[in-house]
Amino acid sequence: MRVNVLGLKDRRGKLILELYPENDSDFLQSDKILIAAGKPFRRVPMTTPNMGPVTMCVRAPGPRNYALVLLHDRDDNGKFGLSGDGVGFANNPKVGFRKPKAKVAGLAVSSGVRSISIVMNYRQGFGVGPIKGQAAEGQP
Repeated sequence: MRVNVLGLKDRRGKLILELYPENDSDFLQSDKILIAAGKPFRRVPMTTPNMGPVTMCVRAPGPRNYALVLLHDRDDNGKFGLSGDGVGFANNPKVGFRKPKAKVAGLAVSSGVRSISIVMNYRQGFGVGPIKGQAAEGQP
Protein backbone atom coordinates (compact mmCIF):
# COMPACT_ATOMS: atom_id res chain seq x y z
CA MET A 1 0.00 0.00 0.00
CA ARG A 2 1.24 3.45 -0.91
CA VAL A 3 -0.54 6.17 1.07
CA ASN A 4 -0.50 9.82 0.07
CA VAL A 5 -1.04 11.89 3.22
CA LEU A 6 -3.21 14.99 2.72
CA GLY A 7 -4.30 17.81 5.00
CA LEU A 8 -1.61 17.80 7.69
CA LYS A 9 -2.18 20.46 10.32
CA ASP A 10 1.56 21.03 10.64
CA ARG A 11 4.88 19.20 10.28
CA ARG A 12 5.44 18.39 13.95
CA GLY A 13 5.93 14.95 15.50
CA LYS A 14 5.50 11.57 13.89
CA LEU A 15 3.16 9.82 11.44
CA ILE A 16 2.12 6.25 12.21
CA LEU A 17 0.46 4.09 9.56
CA GLU A 18 -1.21 0.90 10.84
CA LEU A 19 -2.78 -2.03 9.00
CA TYR A 20 -5.35 -4.26 10.76
CA PRO A 21 -7.64 -7.18 9.90
CA GLU A 22 -10.90 -5.86 8.45
CA ASN A 23 -13.23 -6.76 11.31
CA ASP A 24 -14.52 -4.66 14.19
CA SER A 25 -13.12 -6.82 17.00
CA ASP A 26 -9.54 -6.58 15.68
CA PHE A 27 -9.61 -3.04 14.25
CA LEU A 28 -7.49 -0.75 16.50
CA GLN A 29 -6.88 -3.66 18.91
CA SER A 30 -3.57 -3.80 20.78
CA ASP A 31 -0.70 -4.91 18.55
CA LYS A 32 0.46 -7.33 21.25
CA ILE A 33 -2.91 -9.11 21.26
CA LEU A 34 -3.05 -9.31 17.45
CA ILE A 35 0.51 -10.59 17.10
CA ALA A 36 0.07 -13.15 19.90
CA ALA A 37 -3.04 -14.45 18.11
CA GLY A 38 -1.16 -14.67 14.79
CA LYS A 39 -3.37 -12.04 13.16
CA PRO A 40 -2.06 -9.64 10.53
CA PHE A 41 -0.82 -6.30 11.84
CA ARG A 42 1.70 -3.82 10.51
CA ARG A 43 2.91 -0.48 11.89
CA VAL A 44 5.08 2.00 10.00
CA PRO A 45 6.26 5.06 11.97
CA MET A 46 7.89 8.02 10.24
CA THR A 47 9.10 11.43 11.38
CA THR A 48 6.88 13.99 9.71
CA PRO A 49 8.87 15.50 6.81
CA ASN A 50 9.58 19.24 7.08
CA MET A 51 8.23 19.99 3.61
CA GLY A 52 6.89 18.56 0.36
CA PRO A 53 4.37 15.83 -0.37
CA VAL A 54 4.14 13.04 2.20
CA THR A 55 3.89 9.41 1.11
CA MET A 56 4.09 6.33 3.31
CA CYS A 57 4.18 2.65 2.41
CA VAL A 58 3.13 -0.48 4.27
CA ARG A 59 3.52 -4.06 3.07
CA ALA A 60 0.39 -6.16 3.51
CA PRO A 61 1.00 -9.75 4.68
CA GLY A 62 -0.97 -11.09 1.71
CA PRO A 63 -4.02 -10.53 -0.48
CA ARG A 64 -7.23 -9.94 1.52
CA ASN A 65 -9.22 -7.08 3.06
CA TYR A 66 -7.56 -4.86 5.65
CA ALA A 67 -8.46 -1.73 7.59
CA LEU A 68 -5.99 1.14 7.54
CA VAL A 69 -5.49 4.02 9.98
CA LEU A 70 -3.01 6.90 9.92
CA LEU A 71 -2.15 8.79 13.11
CA HIS A 72 -0.40 12.15 13.38
CA ASP A 73 1.26 12.07 16.81
CA ARG A 74 2.03 15.80 16.83
CA ASP A 75 3.69 15.83 20.27
CA ASP A 76 5.55 12.56 19.54
CA ASN A 77 4.58 11.04 22.91
CA GLY A 78 3.55 7.64 21.50
CA LYS A 79 -0.10 8.10 22.55
CA PHE A 80 -3.09 9.33 20.58
CA GLY A 81 -4.61 12.45 22.11
CA LEU A 82 -7.84 13.65 20.51
CA SER A 83 -7.25 17.22 21.63
CA GLY A 84 -4.07 17.71 19.58
CA ASP A 85 -3.28 14.71 17.39
CA GLY A 86 -4.76 13.86 14.00
CA VAL A 87 -6.24 10.72 12.50
CA GLY A 88 -7.24 9.48 9.07
CA PHE A 89 -8.62 6.24 7.65
CA ALA A 90 -8.69 4.48 4.31
CA ASN A 91 -11.71 5.66 2.26
CA ASN A 92 -11.72 8.94 4.25
CA PRO A 93 -14.92 8.35 6.24
CA LYS A 94 -16.43 11.22 8.20
CA VAL A 95 -14.78 11.06 11.62
CA GLY A 96 -16.60 11.67 14.89
CA PHE A 97 -15.62 10.85 18.45
CA ARG A 98 -15.84 7.08 17.77
CA LYS A 99 -13.77 4.91 15.53
CA PRO A 100 -15.41 3.97 12.22
CA LYS A 101 -16.43 0.40 11.48
CA ALA A 102 -13.58 -1.68 10.07
CA LYS A 103 -15.35 -2.16 6.71
CA VAL A 104 -15.72 1.61 6.34
CA ALA A 105 -11.93 2.00 6.77
CA GLY A 106 -11.24 -1.18 4.82
CA LEU A 107 -9.90 -1.98 1.41
CA ALA A 108 -9.05 -4.98 -0.68
CA VAL A 109 -5.38 -5.69 -1.26
CA SER A 110 -4.16 -7.94 -4.05
CA SER A 111 -0.77 -8.39 -5.67
CA GLY A 112 1.10 -5.28 -6.72
CA VAL A 113 1.11 -1.79 -5.26
CA ARG A 114 -2.16 -0.05 -4.50
CA SER A 115 -2.13 3.74 -4.02
CA ILE A 116 -4.67 5.63 -1.93
CA SER A 117 -4.92 9.06 -0.33
CA ILE A 118 -5.82 9.64 3.32
CA VAL A 119 -7.09 13.03 4.47
CA MET A 120 -6.14 13.86 8.06
CA ASN A 121 -8.75 14.93 10.65
CA TYR A 122 -8.17 17.06 13.76
CA ARG A 123 -10.32 18.29 16.61
CA GLN A 124 -11.85 21.64 15.78
CA GLY A 125 -14.15 23.15 18.38
CA PHE A 126 -16.85 20.60 19.15
CA GLY A 127 -16.12 18.38 16.15
CA VAL A 128 -13.45 16.42 14.34
CA GLY A 129 -12.69 16.86 10.65
CA PRO A 130 -10.25 17.97 7.98
CA ILE A 131 -8.62 21.39 8.30
CA LYS A 132 -10.56 23.69 5.95
CA GLY A 133 -8.66 24.21 2.72
CA GLN A 134 -5.94 21.69 3.64
CA ALA A 135 -7.40 18.52 2.07
CA ALA A 136 -7.92 20.10 -1.33
CA GLU A 137 -4.46 21.63 -1.39
CA GLY A 138 -2.77 18.57 0.04
CA GLN A 139 -0.32 20.12 2.47
CA PRO A 140 0.08 23.07 4.85
